[in-house]
Amino acid sequence: MGEPNEDKSPDGEELRYVQYEGAKEETYLPAIRQLISKDLSEPYSIYVYRYFLYQWGDLCYMALDSSQNLIGVVVCKLEPHRSGTFRGYIAMLATQESHRGRGIATKLVSMAIDTMAARDADEIVLETEVTNTASLKLYERLGFLRSKRLHRYYLNGNTAFRLVLYLKEGTALKRPEGHGMDMMGQYQGFADGGDPLVTSGYVP
Repeated sequence: MGEPNEDKSPDGEELRYVQYEGAKEETYLPAIRQLISKDLSEPYSIYVYRYFLYQWGDLCYMALDSSQNLIGVVVCKLEPHRSGTFRGYIAMLATQESHRGRGIATKLVSMAIDTMAARDADEIVLETEVTNTASLKLYERLGFLRSKRLHRYYLNGNTAFRLVLYLKEGTALKRPEGHGMDMMGQYQGFADGGDPLVTSGYVP
Protein backbone atom coordinates (compact mmCIF):
# COMPACT_ATOMS: atom_id res chain seq x y z
CA MET A 1 0.00 0.00 0.00
CA GLY A 2 1.27 3.50 -0.84
CA GLU A 3 1.88 6.19 1.76
CA PRO A 4 -1.14 8.37 2.61
CA ASN A 5 -1.30 11.61 0.64
CA GLU A 6 -2.05 14.52 2.96
CA ASP A 7 -3.97 17.43 1.47
CA LYS A 8 -6.40 20.19 2.35
CA SER A 9 -9.68 21.04 0.67
CA PRO A 10 -10.24 24.70 -0.34
CA ASP A 11 -12.04 25.34 2.97
CA GLY A 12 -8.96 24.20 4.91
CA GLU A 13 -10.24 20.79 6.01
CA GLU A 14 -7.48 18.21 6.39
CA LEU A 15 -7.93 15.25 4.04
CA ARG A 16 -6.04 11.99 3.60
CA TYR A 17 -5.93 10.16 0.29
CA VAL A 18 -5.15 6.48 0.73
CA GLN A 19 -5.08 3.29 -1.27
CA TYR A 20 -7.61 0.59 -0.45
CA GLU A 21 -6.18 -1.99 1.92
CA GLY A 22 -7.57 -5.52 1.76
CA ALA A 23 -6.62 -6.13 5.38
CA LYS A 24 -9.14 -3.45 6.36
CA GLU A 25 -12.02 -4.79 4.26
CA GLU A 26 -14.36 -4.97 7.24
CA THR A 27 -13.96 -1.22 7.70
CA TYR A 28 -13.60 0.03 4.14
CA LEU A 29 -15.94 -2.17 2.09
CA PRO A 30 -19.20 -1.30 3.92
CA ALA A 31 -18.31 2.40 3.74
CA ILE A 32 -17.56 2.18 0.02
CA ARG A 33 -20.82 0.36 -0.66
CA GLN A 34 -22.82 2.86 1.37
CA LEU A 35 -21.28 5.87 -0.36
CA ILE A 36 -21.67 4.56 -3.90
CA SER A 37 -25.10 2.95 -3.45
CA LYS A 38 -26.67 6.28 -2.47
CA ASP A 39 -26.70 7.25 -6.14
CA LEU A 40 -27.35 3.90 -7.83
CA SER A 41 -30.61 3.13 -9.61
CA GLU A 42 -30.17 -0.47 -8.41
CA PRO A 43 -27.74 -1.37 -5.60
CA TYR A 44 -24.86 -3.59 -6.61
CA SER A 45 -24.27 -6.93 -4.95
CA ILE A 46 -21.30 -7.10 -2.62
CA TYR A 47 -19.73 -9.45 -5.16
CA VAL A 48 -19.48 -6.62 -7.68
CA TYR A 49 -17.36 -4.62 -5.26
CA ARG A 50 -15.27 -7.64 -4.36
CA TYR A 51 -14.69 -8.36 -8.05
CA PHE A 52 -12.83 -5.06 -8.30
CA LEU A 53 -11.31 -4.77 -4.85
CA TYR A 54 -9.92 -8.31 -4.64
CA GLN A 55 -8.17 -8.03 -8.00
CA TRP A 56 -7.44 -4.31 -8.30
CA GLY A 57 -7.62 -2.98 -4.75
CA ASP A 58 -4.45 -1.01 -5.45
CA LEU A 59 -6.42 0.94 -8.08
CA CYS A 60 -8.97 2.05 -5.50
CA TYR A 61 -8.26 5.37 -3.83
CA MET A 62 -10.18 6.87 -0.95
CA ALA A 63 -10.46 10.33 0.58
CA LEU A 64 -10.84 10.35 4.36
CA ASP A 65 -11.61 13.29 6.61
CA SER A 66 -9.92 13.98 9.95
CA SER A 67 -12.35 11.60 11.67
CA GLN A 68 -11.49 8.79 9.21
CA ASN A 69 -14.90 9.01 7.54
CA LEU A 70 -14.99 8.06 3.87
CA ILE A 71 -15.87 11.11 1.80
CA GLY A 72 -14.76 10.02 -1.66
CA VAL A 73 -13.72 6.91 -3.57
CA VAL A 74 -12.68 5.83 -7.04
CA VAL A 75 -12.66 2.15 -8.09
CA CYS A 76 -10.83 1.00 -11.22
CA LYS A 77 -9.46 -2.00 -13.08
CA LEU A 78 -6.58 -2.52 -15.51
CA GLU A 79 -6.20 -5.48 -17.85
CA PRO A 80 -5.62 -6.46 -21.49
CA HIS A 81 -8.61 -5.63 -23.69
CA ARG A 82 -9.82 -7.62 -26.70
CA SER A 83 -8.93 -4.65 -28.90
CA GLY A 84 -5.26 -5.30 -28.20
CA THR A 85 -4.79 -2.43 -25.77
CA PHE A 86 -3.86 -2.53 -22.11
CA ARG A 87 -6.94 -0.74 -20.85
CA GLY A 88 -7.77 0.96 -17.61
CA TYR A 89 -11.40 1.38 -16.64
CA ILE A 90 -12.87 3.77 -14.09
CA ALA A 91 -15.75 1.73 -12.71
CA MET A 92 -17.06 3.85 -9.85
CA LEU A 93 -16.50 7.37 -8.58
CA ALA A 94 -18.42 9.05 -5.77
CA THR A 95 -18.05 11.75 -3.15
CA GLN A 96 -20.17 12.73 -0.19
CA GLU A 97 -22.70 15.35 -1.24
CA SER A 98 -21.50 17.65 1.55
CA HIS A 99 -17.96 17.65 0.12
CA ARG A 100 -18.64 18.12 -3.57
CA GLY A 101 -17.14 20.98 -5.52
CA ARG A 102 -13.88 20.89 -3.56
CA GLY A 103 -11.70 19.06 -6.08
CA ILE A 104 -11.83 15.73 -4.24
CA ALA A 105 -13.11 13.71 -7.20
CA THR A 106 -10.51 15.30 -9.48
CA LYS A 107 -7.74 14.37 -7.03
CA LEU A 108 -8.97 10.77 -6.76
CA VAL A 109 -9.24 10.31 -10.52
CA SER A 110 -5.83 11.91 -11.06
CA MET A 111 -4.24 9.48 -8.61
CA ALA A 112 -5.84 6.53 -10.40
CA ILE A 113 -4.72 7.84 -13.80
CA ASP A 114 -1.14 8.29 -12.58
CA THR A 115 -1.04 4.74 -11.21
CA MET A 116 -2.45 3.18 -14.38
CA ALA A 117 -0.09 5.22 -16.56
CA ALA A 118 2.86 4.07 -14.44
CA ARG A 119 1.74 0.48 -15.08
CA ASP A 120 1.91 0.99 -18.83
CA ALA A 121 -1.79 1.42 -19.61
CA ASP A 122 -2.50 2.43 -23.21
CA GLU A 123 -5.82 4.09 -22.46
CA ILE A 124 -8.45 4.62 -19.77
CA VAL A 125 -12.19 4.51 -20.43
CA LEU A 126 -15.47 5.04 -18.60
CA GLU A 127 -19.14 5.78 -19.22
CA THR A 128 -21.28 8.59 -17.85
CA GLU A 129 -24.75 9.93 -18.59
CA VAL A 130 -24.99 12.51 -21.38
CA THR A 131 -26.92 14.78 -18.99
CA ASN A 132 -24.26 14.55 -16.28
CA THR A 133 -22.57 17.81 -17.24
CA ALA A 134 -20.50 18.13 -14.05
CA SER A 135 -19.02 14.67 -14.59
CA LEU A 136 -18.31 15.38 -18.25
CA LYS A 137 -16.55 18.62 -17.35
CA LEU A 138 -14.47 16.87 -14.70
CA TYR A 139 -13.22 14.17 -17.06
CA GLU A 140 -12.74 16.46 -20.04
CA ARG A 141 -10.60 18.77 -17.90
CA LEU A 142 -8.40 15.73 -17.28
CA GLY A 143 -8.05 15.07 -21.02
CA PHE A 144 -10.80 12.51 -21.69
CA LEU A 145 -12.50 12.61 -25.09
CA ARG A 146 -16.02 11.54 -26.04
CA SER A 147 -15.59 8.42 -28.17
CA LYS A 148 -19.11 7.04 -28.50
CA ARG A 149 -22.74 7.79 -27.68
CA LEU A 150 -24.53 4.77 -26.17
CA HIS A 151 -28.29 5.12 -26.59
CA ARG A 152 -30.50 3.90 -23.73
CA TYR A 153 -27.40 2.54 -22.02
CA TYR A 154 -28.73 2.57 -18.46
CA LEU A 155 -31.67 0.65 -17.04
CA ASN A 156 -33.43 3.96 -16.46
CA GLY A 157 -33.37 4.50 -20.24
CA ASN A 158 -30.78 7.26 -20.17
CA THR A 159 -28.07 7.57 -22.79
CA ALA A 160 -24.36 7.55 -21.98
CA PHE A 161 -21.15 8.86 -23.45
CA ARG A 162 -18.12 6.60 -23.50
CA LEU A 163 -15.06 8.68 -22.66
CA VAL A 164 -11.48 7.69 -23.37
CA LEU A 165 -8.12 9.05 -22.29
CA TYR A 166 -5.31 7.98 -24.61
CA LEU A 167 -2.07 7.65 -22.67
CA LYS A 168 0.14 6.67 -25.60
CA GLU A 169 0.46 7.97 -29.13
CA GLY A 170 -1.23 5.76 -31.70
CA THR A 171 -3.45 3.94 -29.22
CA ALA A 172 -6.62 4.93 -31.09
CA LEU A 173 -5.23 3.36 -34.27
CA LYS A 174 -4.81 0.00 -32.52
CA ARG A 175 -8.52 -0.31 -31.83
CA PRO A 176 -10.42 -2.15 -34.59
CA GLU A 177 -13.79 -0.79 -35.70
CA GLY A 178 -16.57 -2.40 -33.71
CA HIS A 179 -14.78 -2.56 -30.37
CA GLY A 180 -17.21 -0.14 -28.81
CA MET A 181 -19.40 -2.77 -27.16
CA ASP A 182 -21.14 -1.91 -23.91
CA MET A 183 -18.75 -2.49 -21.04
CA MET A 184 -21.27 -2.87 -18.28
CA GLY A 185 -22.96 -5.95 -19.67
CA GLN A 186 -25.80 -7.08 -17.45
CA TYR A 187 -25.03 -4.56 -14.70
CA GLN A 188 -26.33 -1.43 -16.37
CA GLY A 189 -28.16 1.23 -14.42
CA PHE A 190 -25.48 3.25 -12.66
CA ALA A 191 -26.32 6.81 -11.60
CA ASP A 192 -30.08 7.09 -11.80
CA GLY A 193 -30.53 10.67 -10.71
CA GLY A 194 -27.84 12.60 -12.56
CA ASP A 195 -25.45 12.87 -9.62
CA PRO A 196 -22.44 14.75 -11.01
CA LEU A 197 -19.85 12.61 -9.25
CA VAL A 198 -21.09 9.08 -9.68
CA THR A 199 -20.10 7.63 -13.00
CA SER A 200 -19.46 4.47 -14.89
CA GLY A 201 -20.25 0.91 -13.79
CA TYR A 202 -19.36 -2.74 -13.46
CA VAL A 203 -17.39 -4.58 -16.11
CA PRO A 204 -17.84 -8.37 -15.92
